[in-house]
Amino acid sequence: MKKICIVTGTRAEYGLLKPVIDKVNHSDTMELQLVVTGMHLSPEFGLTYREIEEDGYPIAAKIEMLLSSDTSAGVTKSMGVALLGFADYFEGKRPDIVVILGDRYEALMAATAAMMARIPIAHIHGGETTEGAVDEAIRHSITKMSHLHFTAAQEYRNRVIQLGEQPQNVYNVGALGVENARSVSLLDRRTLEDAIQFTFHSPTVMVTYHPVTLENSTAEEQFGSLLRVLERHEELHVIFTKANADPDGRTVNQMIDDYVEENHTRCKAFTSLGQLRYLSALQFCDAVVGNSSSGIIEAPSFGIPTVDIGDRQRGRVSAESVIHCKNEEPDMERALMRALSAEFKDGIRGMKNPYEGCRTSQRIVDVIGEALDRGIDLKKKFYDCVQSDTVES
Repeated sequence: MKKICIVTGTRAEYGLLKPVIDKVNHSDTMELQLVVTGMHLSPEFGLTYREIEEDGYPIAAKIEMLLSSDTSAGVTKSMGVALLGFADYFEGKRPDIVVILGDRYEALMAATAAMMARIPIAHIHGGETTEGAVDEAIRHSITKMSHLHFTAAQEYRNRVIQLGEQPQNVYNVGALGVENARSVSLLDRRTLEDAIQFTFHSPTVMVTYHPVTLENSTAEEQFGSLLRVLERHEELHVIFTKANADPDGRTVNQMIDDYVEENHTRCKAFTSLGQLRYLSALQFCDAVVGNSSSGIIEAPSFGIPTVDIGDRQRGRVSAESVIHCKNEEPDMERALMRALSAEFKDGIRGMKNPYEGCRTSQRIVDVIGEALDRGIDLKKKFYDCVQSDTVES
């Protein structure tokens, strides 16, 4: 039995990884080592490890790391705590491979510890660009530590190869989030409304806004601009999903709480909707607003517009349904009105989601199994896309 360690630190990440976790857990040749950390273990973020337990997946280890601070220094110290925890876990359990998704600092610490423990890494969602967030540097760093790569689009596969990874180890499989949106049995409207105690009226928008981590404490000003735009449209009903454990995340979450308290008849906020309720809600929303990757990747599969604000997701491949705008009130206003217009919605009907794959989770599990069977060489060779005898300074 090959020991497959899958690391998850956030509610959203777990939702994406769930089909991979499920296939490994039911495999006859693989043993699941599910490690939870980060926001999953925090009361502030809903203790979402309980959702994993309710889904019936055995948790191999809980690695505590979050400190009671959302400052840059606090996050850095949390990373140090995580590194210690992962070092101990990998030394004791020695998985055959570590599976990591994305670009958060929890993932970086898991990758760093696995690299030093000489354990191969499989990385999902590499090669993407998010120019407004520290995730950009973290993602590419994890790519250079990893041995197998599963990208969500051909452009991203090309970029991973550009970073020097061998083409035969880079697989364009599409996005797990799109597979989930296509395969999960979504809740009907009445069941969902009863579950979240919210009634969907038209128009309803889903708002998820995270701090732009490469900017210096801009969250309050920028998110305040968005709230003022929403305030001018009393016809709008709003579902807020709260920010992650990033610097200034608490600022955003407190502003959400204050806004919902003042507009409780048409707004509701959730620390964690969970994958099923989140995807189910998208089918009854008129638009997604904010700067979350879900607006870029999953929302187009529901045929609804996305207003992508600011630089946090700048550089990602986007469907025709995504409207990019600046972090300024006039731009947000124009983008929101365009997204809600009948003309725009008619124009995106029948569009293709560029993140659509085929059997994404199964391909990931199959490739990992085949690679472990033949053996993974930890001594990676750099792949030169363009070889030249001269180097210009």
